[in-house]
Amino acid sequence: MSGHSKWASIRHKKAVVDAKRGQMFTKLIKEITVAAREGGGNIETNSRLRTVVNKAKEMNMPWENIERAIKRGTGELPGVSYETVIYEGYAEGGVAVMVEALTDNKNRTTAEIRNIFSKKGGNLAGTGSVSWMFSKKGYILLDRSAVKINEDELLSLVLDGGAEDLKQDDKNFEIICQPQDLENIKSILQQKGIKFQSAEITFLPSSVVRVTGDAAKRVLELVETLEEHEDVQNVYANFDIPDEIMEQISSTA
Repeated sequence: MSGHSKWASIRHKKAVVDAKRGQMFTKLIKEITVAAREGGGNIETNSRLRTVVNKAKEMNMPWENIERAIKRGTGELPGVSYETVIYEGYAEGGVAVMVEALTDNKNRTTAEIRNIFSKKGGNLAGTGSVSWMFSKKGYILLDRSAVKINEDELLSLVLDGGAEDLKQDDKNFEIICQPQDLENIKSILQQKGIKFQSAEITFLPSSVVRVTGDAAKRVLELVETLEEHEDVQNVYANFDIPDEIMEQISSTA
């Protein structure tokens, strides 16, 4: 649990930095466009669109950028057509990796993702090779020091909102729910004045692979390189990496 929560915290910090440089905006605009194309431009009835728009707001994306992306998705404005592609593969040590990409050129993106895996000690695998290990969930990460109610009260609060589970370690609470319940639970926490570090739709692994030492650093290097690719929206992996290595990564994030 600690490995996933720590990596989620690191990714959130990196996303804030990336947003300042405009890199995150490009990826969010793609996701908004696709969500609007597939589910319509109404934020109230399109839960996927609502989630990504809220994420864009959290990253301080101007509303006019969000609106243009929605209109491109619904066809009110001209724009590039993006295709969702899921890549599956393995990192060093048998760590399972799923890559979610949005691209206007699948052949180009596939070649580039394959090259990243190869250069970073991993390999692409066939469809279905690792996806069975992951479940799509809503995920909220809370800093324990920011939660002013006790664990039982928090558990009751989030379960009433539709949460499936509340996990904890020394520093964090993790709330797990179905994707469609994420926004409701976020709203309940906000009403109670409880701030969260991150909230997202993600894929959580059913089991993890322990990696240590230099191998762990190389696994994280593969994941980070994939995440930096302009077409990659999300990377999911089932690694379990020691806290001290995560701390080293966090200090440089």
